[in-house]
Amino acid sequence: MPSLKDLRNRIASVKATQKITKAMQMVAAAKLRRAQEAAEAARPYAERMDKVLANLGERVNAQEGASPLLVGTGSDKVHLLVVATAERGLCGGFNSNIARLARTHAKRLLDQGKMVKILCVGRKGRDALRRDLSSNIIDLIDMKAVKTLGFEDADKIGARVLEMLDNGEFDICTLFFSEFKSILTQEPTALQLIPVNLPEASESDTGQGSLAGYEYEPDEDEILAELLPRNISTQIYRGLLENAASEQGARMTAMDNATRNAGDMIDDLTLLYNRSRQAQITKELIEIVSGAEAL
Repeated sequence: MPSLKDLRNRIASVKATQKITKAMQMVAAAKLRRAQEAAEAARPYAERMDKVLANLGERVNAQEGASPLLVGTGSDKVHLLVVATAERGLCGGFNSNIARLARTHAKRLLDQGKMVKILCVGRKGRDALRRDLSSNIIDLIDMKAVKTLGFEDADKIGARVLEMLDNGEFDICTLFFSEFKSILTQEPTALQLIPVNLPEASESDTGQGSLAGYEYEPDEDEILAELLPRNISTQIYRGLLENAASEQGARMTAMDNATRNAGDMIDDLTLLYNRSRQAQITKELIEIVSGAEAL
């Protein structure tokens, strides 16, 4: 059984840890609100761009010479996986869930004889994947220096992806991130970026139930030439914002659980300390009484 001094030191150590986890929970709660508002504000823009691209893409999809961003390269041999995770841990299963989804997807492609390249955005994704897929990781984009996430950060990643496509380094690109549902729920998501996975245009998009409801000027090709590259950066930006909100939500929940567990541990250690102290006092009293009777 540990000594009373050991128990006192352990209780003090757990209390110090509890203060840290409580402070981290409060910081995550403060950051969560801003991150959630940014993620929710980006969703309508990204969704509306999808609808516009769906309307335009349906018209030019069958045309010869359509952009590979829209119709692909004509092959599916090489896949690029953009895995977006956090730079820090202590956020529950947030990073591991994204990495697990990407690992499952990558192994399925490898089993089919495809070539897989992984571009990690965030250090934790690289750390989780390099044990099984280290030879497939081509680079790490470090986001540690980014304090406030902006569109220019996503645009740099988008430019990197487009440069790789122009150099013929891959055929299909998929983005992995965690979609923010609530503080308790973050859903790992795989979104195909190239070729763009267009939603079906609905009647409400055109007002006539037909894709001929809009007239564009300049023509569809010129608009798509501008919108398709921007859509890559927009979807990456949305994924990064969703990740930021999901990370803070997961960290807030993890630190709350850690604080509660520390409290339970303190209670158990305090009870053990009191019992040990009482047993020691009782033992000393017995020794005194025994010694007095022996005289």
